[in-house]
Parts: sequence; structure tokens; C-alpha cells
Amino acid sequence: MLKAQLYRHPLRSDSSFYFGNQLCDYFDRPWHFHKEFELVYINKSYGTKFIGNKVLPFEPGDLTLIGSNLPHLFRNNEEFYQSIGQNRANSLFVHFTKDFLGDGFFELPEWNLVNRMLEKSAFGIQITGNSRDTVAQKLIKMDTENPTQRLMILLEILIEIATCTDTATILSAGFAPNNSGDTDKINKVFEYIIKNYQKEIYLDDISSQLHMSTAAFSRYFKKHTRKTFSDYVTEIRIAHACKLIIEDNKSISEIGYLSGFENMANFYRHFKANMGMIPKDYKNKFKIS
Repeated sequence: MLKAQLYRHPLRSDSSFYFGNQLCDYFDRPWHFHKEFELVYINKSYGTKFIGNKVLPFEPGDLTLIGSNLPHLFRNNEEFYQSIGQNRANSLFVHFTKDFLGDGFFELPEWNLVNRMLEKSAFGIQITGNSRDTVAQKLIKMDTENPTQRLMILLEILIEIATCTDTATILSAGFAPNNSGDTDKINKVFEYIIKNYQKEIYLDDISSQLHMSTAAFSRYFKKHTRKTFSDYVTEIRIAHACKLIIEDNKSISEIGYLSGFENMANFYRHFKANMGMIPKDYKNKFKIS
């Protein structure tokens, strides 16, 4: 996996885990990882999230459980960075370790389902449906509670996620992260892709910015992501297309063009390969009856 920066939130003296309510112009955390599990709820803003080697759109209501040492990045769309103060980003999140309640706590038989869920989070877990709404309300409630009540609510949340059916893993079983060094270089790659995916991207341009030959950069990117650079760019374009399909009333062909596809046949082919359905069916999936 792309190499990421180690990061950790400092704990308060009266808490065994970290709860945060982040309100800002845009999310600015770089590509990073940490020992702690992270449950993050996007209350406001939208953009693209990088979880391991997967690229997905996020919007208000997005709820993700990120496993220990799993690299990730939430990056807002470009307008959040260009118009400071006009857009706001807000997330509620919890960081906790496997042993924050003592060694072996989650190994107890009563916590078997939660323990298995935490192991599964090594591949990232997306929470949707009614369970997402339930967890979101509990996270919002945590913001006004004392440390003891926050702990009780966190345990309720873990049980909810472990016992619900509204979850899906984000990464494939073959994913294996490599978390050391190269943080600045990788963030530069991500930033370049996000700023330029709506037009043709040339390997010469990005490789020269990293002072690498195109062949060296291609080998480097493929080695760390097990994907070609063009495949990664395509995933970001599809993520943008998904957002436009859900939110806008534009035609499918216009959405394809705005997402960086000049050939509609390619747009349909890549969309189906990434999302398992054609754009029209994806749009119908989100229609309000």
C-alpha cells in the first residue's frame, strides 16, 4: 500500500479513548494511519475518501469503521479549498485501541461478535441503512455527554455495528498495507489526481513533479497499490460520477464528461466494472419513491 504517516490523537486524562467533533473549512489530515480503530461519521461536506487502495465518494451521512493501522484519507472536493469560508466540513469520530478497556476485554465470550467485527475492520467497514442512522444519533449524543456516558454509548455503538446487517467491507482480502515513509510524495500524487481528474492526465506530468521517470513512477505506483495509475484515476472519476448521479439532474452523458470521460462507451464500461451496474441503474437505486 502507499506509504502513510503515523498519527495519534492525545487522550484526555479522564478518558480511555478519543472522541472528536471536527468543524473546519475542509478536512486537512494527510494520508495517514494509526494504531487506534477509527469510527468516523461525516455530518457535513463531501468529497473523496481513500481507504487502503480503494477510492470512494463520501457525502453527509457517510459512516466508516477504519481498522488499526489501515491508511486512509478524507479529501473534500476542490471548491472547499478554493473558497475558504463558503463551505464547511464537519465530522464526528472516535479513536480507540483494542485494549482500551484492558487486555483481553474483547476476548471475553460475551464480546465475540464485537471482536470479530474489529478483526473485519482491517479491511474497512461501511455502515449504511438504519444502523448508520442509529450510530449517527449516538455519536451526536456523545458530544454532549460526560466521559462515563460516552463510554457506555461507545459500547452500544460497537454492539450495534457487530450485530447489524447493514455493513460491507471496503477492501478485498488480499490487501496488505505498508506504512512507512513517503508521506509527502503520496499526498502530492493524490492532490494532483484530485485537481486534474476531469481532464486528460499524462504520466509525464506527475512523474516529473516527483522527479521520477515515467517508467520508474509506474513501477513505484503499481508496486505499492497493486493498481496501475490509470486504473486509480478511473476509480476517482467513477467516484465523482456517483456523486453527480445522486445529487444532480444532469444527463448521464454530461455526468460522464464532467467526470473526465470523453468516450461514453468507456464511461459505461468502467462504471459497470467498478459499481457492478450501469449508471442508469445506479441512479434508479437512489430515487425516492
